[in-house]
Amino acid sequence: MTTSSPKSNPIDPNQSPWHLFGFALRHWREQVRGIHLRPLAEEIHWSYSLLAKWERGEQQPHADAVKTLDARLGADGYLVALHTAAEELDRLRRNTLNTASPAHSKDEDMERRRLLQLAAASAGIGVLGAAGEPVRQLLDLSFGDQHRSVEDWELACADHLHAINTRPADQVHNDLLADLSEIQRQLHTAGDNDRIELNRVTAVLAAFHASVLVRLGEPGSALRWYRTARTAADATNDLDLRLRIRAHEAGHSEFGLHDPTTALRLIHSAQQINGTPAHPSVGQATLLRAQAKILALLGRHDEARRTLQALIDLVETSQLPVVLGFWDSSFNPVHFTASQVFSAAGNETEASQAQEHTLASNPHGYHTPINLRLHTAWCTVVNGGVDEGIQQAATVIDPLPDAYRNIMIMETARRVLDAVPLPQRGRPVVEEFREVLAVSA
Repeated sequence: MTTSSPKSNPIDPNQSPWHLFGFALRHWREQVRGIHLRPLAEEIHWSYSLLAKWERGEQQPHADAVKTLDARLGADGYLVALHTAAEELDRLRRNTLNTASPAHSKDEDMERRRLLQLAAASAGIGVLGAAGEPVRQLLDLSFGDQHRSVEDWELACADHLHAINTRPADQVHNDLLADLSEIQRQLHTAGDNDRIELNRVTAVLAAFHASVLVRLGEPGSALRWYRTARTAADATNDLDLRLRIRAHEAGHSEFGLHDPTTALRLIHSAQQINGTPAHPSVGQATLLRAQAKILALLGRHDEARRTLQALIDLVETSQLPVVLGFWDSSFNPVHFTASQVFSAAGNETEASQAQEHTLASNPHGYHTPINLRLHTAWCTVVNGGVDEGIQQAATVIDPLPDAYRNIMIMETARRVLDAVPLPQRGRPVVEEFREVLAVSA
């Protein structure tokens, strides 16, 4: 039977630093110690729901409770120090709210300096990795409102995209979460004009985070973040952004996010939102890209090729702007899409030409060259060269470090395996490649 829990006060996590403490507490529990919430609650005889509220920043935990948690999670005083810093900052915040004059007294300035010392000291206790982010945010909050400009947020989007393209997915995940947490707080106090632009940034960051979660093999979480991205995009009334976010989600469906039929419904729904456009847009182009790739996966090759041609016609008759993360001319998305469509159909000549054009555009990052080589292997198997195609795929995957074997790459490799006719799946080279994929999974 659960014993009575330490008292704590209900608070608004959007208006206090306690969500930062909760972030750190959850990190120690999940990432550092690998303990589930309910077993921890049972072990220390506290309410499961109360612990959950502390982690969400909805209630302020008592200092004695934090000491117990710090000891149980082996945080070496980090949680205690962070709790003290959060408590001090929250007190200063309440004092400011209760003071008619916005001016700070000398005593308040001294208290803020002391808070900086507390936060800096807590940052030096232990090695917490990503959960050191709460300390950084406490330092920011101690200086007062330090909202980032829209230009700064746009730069952050570009930086996150570069990280996604060049670094393993598990290294990008926490940085995106930190910025999403920060922009959520900024949205809470933003004016109407700023809110539109911040919603635009939120939609892009949420979609980027969803794509990282797809790479990490967490489709459920990715779907929830795509829902957030769609909501934020819809709040801007920017039709092109709304289409781009939906196309981004549909395009990632080929890696297990949605089944192909559901993805096609999502695309159709977005096209209905678009209606009869007066001018071509990046949103239209990205929807056609996603549709062509999904049709190719379904084996509906004639439809896939017609959709690809519609994409080519749209691009050739208009000058689409560069939109990082969605439409980048240096990545040559049309030719990459053509590579997938033609490889799935076994059109070796056209697939090879598309791959050459894509590589000639000097694509950024590691994903595109790896997937193009897997497309080549896929096309070879479709055309009957089972041993040759599987060996081609193996030479791509074998030297690839584990950190880069994300779901998007491994799903493309599985398409090579799935293209092998059933009577030939017992061949030694096929069995060996299947084992490689199983180990990676």
